[in-house]
Amino acid sequence: MLGRWNEALGYIEDNVAGEIDATELARITLTSEYHFRRVFSALAGMPLSHYIRARRMTLATAEILDGVGILDVASKYGYSSSDAFTRAFRQMNGLTPSAARRPGAVLRSQQAVTFHLTIEGRSTMRYRIVDLPEFHIVGRKTRIPLKYQGENTAMTEFHQSLKPGTGQALTAVADVPELPEILFVSDGFEPEREDGSLFDYYFAVASSTHHPEWDSLRVAPSKWVVFEAQASESFQSALQQLWADAFSEWFPSNPYQVVPGPELLTVTEKSADWTSGRGELWIPVERG
Repeated sequence: MLGRWNEALGYIEDNVAGEIDATELARITLTSEYHFRRVFSALAGMPLSHYIRARRMTLATAEILDGVGILDVASKYGYSSSDAFTRAFRQMNGLTPSAARRPGAVLRSQQAVTFHLTIEGRSTMRYRIVDLPEFHIVGRKTRIPLKYQGENTAMTEFHQSLKPGTGQALTAVADVPELPEILFVSDGFEPEREDGSLFDYYFAVASSTHHPEWDSLRVAPSKWVVFEAQASESFQSALQQLWADAFSEWFPSNPYQVVPGPELLTVTEKSADWTSGRGELWIPVERG
């Protein structure tokens, strides 16, 4: 499995100056394009498109330093004009191509990524596979920025804005026994899921029927992987770490791939200050 991922990285390197077909990357790794993008971002620490742009500019910069004309370099690496190339060059390096040729110029480069097997797993992840029938996510929704670490203030403000009694009103319509009553739902992500990009966030429950008085989202019959988290301190950090561990450790080691759909976070126990507790992360999957 690891060899196929490195083969895909080789394909990127071989085609970085031209068109890179994401469906070919999925074919090489025997996954879907959606799954490839999600796992790549977790393993590489950046979205696929960001990595490709950075590698392309790294190689283009070397040609600029060799004295190749700006227009020739721009054309080779797929930029529509020398101005477009110069803007991208400045964005990565903080100076223009002409300035980069001056003695003492400090430039940035994106090294080629390779994936290596780590013998010692950082953690043993507790999980289970669950099949759910069609259900509806029912609750209150907002669209907020994604934040991978630390407090998401937009999320906090949304919770503070909810009317008193919202949770009790929602639990009255929760009737999917496999799921805990209150769900914290993430959906509608922007394609690259970069830190700061927007997504739909629901404070909700799962119901077998649609309730028009609430914001709702229909979820088709699905298979889910459910990861467990438990912490006696830094519980919020442990919940955030679930996503990182799922995509960087569990998915590369198991014959499942993520499919588009909402991701559900549940909190089954917690202290008043959120320093300790238990929770679960539900991600829709299919057998690879």
